Amino acid sequence: MTESTRPHHRIWPRRLPRELAVPQTSLWFNLATAAARYPDKAAYRFFGRALSFRELHAQAEALAGWLQAAGVRAGDRVAIYLQNCPQFVVALYAIFRANAVAVPVNPMNRADELGHYITDPQTKVVICAADLAGFVDEANRALPEAQRLAAVLVTRYTDAMPEGPLDPAEAPSPAIEQWLRAEHPLPAGGVRWADALAAGHAPGPHTAGPGDLALLPYTSGTTGLPKGCMHTHATLMHNAVSGQWSHSGPESVGLGVVPMFHITGMMLCALGPVFTGSTLVLMPRWDRELAGRLFARHAITHWTCIPTMVIDLFASPNYKRFDLSSLRYIGGGGAAMPHAVAQRLQDEFGLTFAEGYGLTETAAPSHSNPPERAKLQCLGIPFFGTDARIVDPASFEELPPGQDGEIIVHGPQVFTGYWRHAQATEAAFITFEGKRFFRTGDLGRMDDEGYFFITDRLKRMINASGYKVWPSEVELLLFKCPLVQEACIIGAKDEYRGETVKAVVVLRAEARGSATPEDIIAWAREHMAAYKVPKIVEFADALPKSGSGKVMWRQLQDREAQGRTG
Repeated sequence: MTESTRPHHRIWPRRLPRELAVPQTSLWFNLATAAARYPDKAAYRFFGRALSFRELHAQAEALAGWLQAAGVRAGDRVAIYLQNCPQFVVALYAIFRANAVAVPVNPMNRADELGHYITDPQTKVVICAADLAGFVDEANRALPEAQRLAAVLVTRYTDAMPEGPLDPAEAPSPAIEQWLRAEHPLPAGGVRWADALAAGHAPGPHTAGPGDLALLPYTSGTTGLPKGCMHTHATLMHNAVSGQWSHSGPESVGLGVVPMFHITGMMLCALGPVFTGSTLVLMPRWDRELAGRLFARHAITHWTCIPTMVIDLFASPNYKRFDLSSLRYIGGGGAAMPHAVAQRLQDEFGLTFAEGYGLTETAAPSHSNPPERAKLQCLGIPFFGTDARIVDPASFEELPPGQDGEIIVHGPQVFTGYWRHAQATEAAFITFEGKRFFRTGDLGRMDDEGYFFITDRLKRMINASGYKVWPSEVELLLFKCPLVQEACIIGAKDEYRGETVKAVVVLRAEARGSATPEDIIAWAREHMAAYKVPKIVEFADALPKSGSGKVMWRQLQDREAQGRTG
């Protein structure tokens, strides 16, 4: 079966082209164009305060000048270590304007994890939130002088919020507002956001083109530390201009709750809306009561989320009062949408949840469900200009509809390779029918209409509410715990999260008889992102190992699936 005769072409929406005409520019030009077209239109709203496209453009220009004055040159890496906020978008486009490369970092990471995002990409500057600046300082001080940062730029979330008390309709929960307004000391050598914007530095010429590196988001794998996925302006541009799939345009208003450090949030909250000239209402943390009010307050038309958010929204005692009548599109990915929840969306709000599929390596969607013809618990059909196949993972022969195999993807949004990991890059691609296909590591099948369904994973990974947890990374962190001799991370079933993290731990001799599972969990909370922290810890005398000494994690995983322990 050739790409031109793929079954999904028979059901392809007539309103959509098969392929996109993609601008041959850098991503910076998308903001420059939007600012010229819609100067006074709100690009972002944050707790009631609007940031216009004109202001977004001006702040990005000023910050680009400051970055260059701080020593950032073309191709240098600049990390963004923030929750969703307007400053994230300003920072991102400032990095593009400065001809540099953005490195988004999960703000749930702590100092032990953060050091890798400084040393591996050879990061020059970190732009962070005030509550995270201490972790940056700690990670930076632990490095040799030659690897340390040239500068740290610190912003408070209140820098983009209204002055004075918030409108009750726009206010988050008291706990979240307290976090937003908390004062934090500026680390030694740190520069305040307002001072950088006011410094008056004008950037030099913009020289980045479509083939230049633009983004280095990190993803983990079966072994070792996270690896950077090299995305150029061109690989990101393709999905950034794909808004017509979800009926998105300048009149759209989105609710930005998917985190922008993640490739999906980056695409749908920072890159896509700027190209279309639409407005995003940003939330730095999920707050179901605030979200419920914002739908009506701002006539939200588009909401990309993870299923657990919809489940949580339905769990609110006030959900019957939430007005979702303005919503034209709701969709997401990361985890399967339960059939019962999708049915409630349809029955109570008349909304069809359109699931999608993609990876960091594919700049978010490689597959998506057409909103007008979505199937539940389905990855969808290959996206614009994308060729996806199901192949035998051993022979790489294409398999017919209904048979399980590995999902491979070829398309304009596929990354160019892993940063400084030539062997991993080579292993990630195969040549199929004369084209370079990316091996997703996911097992799936295709039905007779060309819709893809995921069935299992070749990669060792835990999916907890859409957060991808890579066991090898958690194991490496746990080995630093003074109580732990060995650890193996596996997935355990969880009614709410789908899966959760379980650690099977062999204690050090001196800790046996005194250490408790809670001690391990408490240590983990201090040293790793919350979603990676084991929720279950089981002690074992020894871990099962192969003749070569490798831990047989699959044996423990199978035992867990069968409900057995020890």
